[in-house]
Amino acid sequence: MLEDMRVRNLSEGTQYQYVLRVAKFAQHFGKSPEWLGPEDVRTYQVYLKEHQHVSWGVLNVTVCALRFLYRITLHKDWAVEHIPFSRRPRKLPVVLSREEVTRFFQSIPNFKHRVLLATAFATGLRTSEVAHLRVSDIDSQRRVIRVYQGKGSKDRYVMLSPKLLELLRAYWKAARPTHWLFPGRCPERPISRDAVSAACCKASRASGLTKAVTVRALRHSFATHLLEAGADVRTIQLLLGHRSLETTGRYTHVSVKSVCATASPFDSLALTADAPKPDLPSTPNGR
Repeated sequence: MLEDMRVRNLSEGTQYQYVLRVAKFAQHFGKSPEWLGPEDVRTYQVYLKEHQHVSWGVLNVTVCALRFLYRITLHKDWAVEHIPFSRRPRKLPVVLSREEVTRFFQSIPNFKHRVLLATAFATGLRTSEVAHLRVSDIDSQRRVIRVYQGKGSKDRYVMLSPKLLELLRAYWKAARPTHWLFPGRCPERPISRDAVSAACCKASRASGLTKAVTVRALRHSFATHLLEAGADVRTIQLLLGHRSLETTGRYTHVSVKSVCATASPFDSLALTADAPKPDLPSTPNGR
């Protein structure tokens, strides 16, 4: 299975997740997946959903892993037909206002973490993409940042704003990174995704915001703010690295410019905002 995934150039992260999900599937039944069939797969899906209460993402990765194993590696004809995907719940993304974004960044005392998360917001990068940025990816002359082998093993360019460039230069003078822009504890390796998420979670708590701020929320806010500023959906799609325009189109559902484009019919009613006067207790003489 590993060889099949390498030949098809699946990312290291995808390979790790597929092997992990297949291993858990085998452990659940205590036997090799080669001796298991479609009914076992169905039983395992029910177990994950009703007993483990796993997220849609875990269910989806499990289905993808088992489909790959049985269809590609084991050449089972029933693989695709008998391993259904779970329907993805439709949820609106968390979006921060400009004031909330400012408050969030002001609550980060660690300069490296502040620059890292500011880079994530200013470019709309995913967690793994911002963690794997290299110093050489910053093109100050052309004002772009190269995203090397992002999701789907695709390269792309994102904007490098003048304010972010100024911040990155100050960071470079202070930290002097050589290869990885944001190195981990070991300078030869980039900062881990868990470390990025932990830094974001800590800043979210310190900011006191009611919204849960994650790197994904910063990415959603980046896209929504662009849309509200007049950028077209196709441009936002290219910046975010979305394969489908439909995925990018969901930001129209949270954009204030789109949602508030039409006045509510409630505004046309002849109602006032005056609070009713409290009833006074009656006196014995009726006054």
